[in-house]
Amino acid sequence: MASDRRVVVTGLGAVTPLGLDASSTWASLVAGKSGVGPITHFDAAEFKTRIAAEVKGFEPDDHFEKREWRRYDRCSMFAMVAAREAMAQSSLDIDPDSELAARSGAVVGVGFGGMASFLEEVDVLRERGPSRMSPFSIPKVIANMPAGLVSIDLSLLGPVSCTVTACSASANAIGDAAMMIRRGAADVMVAGGAEAAIVDYGLAGFGSAKALSTRNDDPERASRPFDADRDGFVMGEGAGMLVLEDREHALARGAEIIAEFAGYGMSADAYHMTLPRPGGMGASRCMNAALADARLNPDEIGYINAHGTSTDANDATETLAIKLSLGSRAGELPVSSTKSMTGHLLGAAGAVEAIASIRTITDGVVPPTINYETPDPECDLDYVPNTAREHQVDHVLSNSFGFGGHNVSLVFSRSS
Repeated sequence: MASDRRVVVTGLGAVTPLGLDASSTWASLVAGKSGVGPITHFDAAEFKTRIAAEVKGFEPDDHFEKREWRRYDRCSMFAMVAAREAMAQSSLDIDPDSELAARSGAVVGVGFGGMASFLEEVDVLRERGPSRMSPFSIPKVIANMPAGLVSIDLSLLGPVSCTVTACSASANAIGDAAMMIRRGAADVMVAGGAEAAIVDYGLAGFGSAKALSTRNDDPERASRPFDADRDGFVMGEGAGMLVLEDREHALARGAEIIAEFAGYGMSADAYHMTLPRPGGMGASRCMNAALADARLNPDEIGYINAHGTSTDANDATETLAIKLSLGSRAGELPVSSTKSMTGHLLGAAGAVEAIASIRTITDGVVPPTINYETPDPECDLDYVPNTAREHQVDHVLSNSFGFGGHNVSLVFSRSS
């Protein structure tokens, strides 16, 4: 039956503030390296927050013809480059005329989409008039374009979609893609997310909401999830992509299976536009749903990659939610936030954190929560402070929560 199909991971790809591929990103996470620094994308001198986790050294000319990449927003370029890496690792090269092409698709999540391109084109409209706008102004901006371009670039003719659920978007994308495979709608799916919103509008908007750290003089220590002195999150950018595949299909072609996608849970806080529901019940329901989908008990989870944004409300509420879902096991379990190093990649966060979760299984190393210096009585779990830890795990849980009350949890397991 289609509902009994198992879903495995056969490829990983990333472009992040810590590296231009998945391997270098993971190496930096294990080393406890921060990707945060002064903003270079624009002049942030007048802003209260002047730091971000930018992708460094990304040159479009290294990946695309110039006449081609000028039609793309940075967000879409990140998505395509990460997807290419994931496909290369999977050893899939899909012929557009093949039956497999029609059984392969993509789901790519974004929080904003082409925000930089939108602002550029609005400036052109206001300053130079409507006739001077680019004919690519709309395709560069719309949120589904990273998914569309990934499908075009990789000859994916099957289900293609886009999730736009704020900071849960790419976790939703992975879960939705896995469900498509489970129900038999596809055999291969490229899934993840991308974001490139370090622009004046994004910084000003989050700043006005008092969501951002203002630790401008010490950027590498600004993102400090669960620490008592946290003062907000740090914006990041990048992309993370996974190749998901029907297990029998992967085995039949002799693919190397990295891990198994085991569970997907969703819930809504239905409480506030930006704040989590107090008490952690919404996030706990989400984790419980993912565990039930994976057919696992709480004591079988070996590590949690927390949403861990470095904001007062999120970190305390997520701690409560973990206690509700894990019970007595919560205090024994390593829990870390890789946002302490990558910053908050918004719509791409869940996918990059899924990659970190999978590498925890394959490498037997839990990445740390850096900048954890002063314990917070409301955050009293084992956050793997400052230094990576060798720890063998078979099952990991990855949390992603977004504005609007979106909660998503994913479970990945060691391949069997």
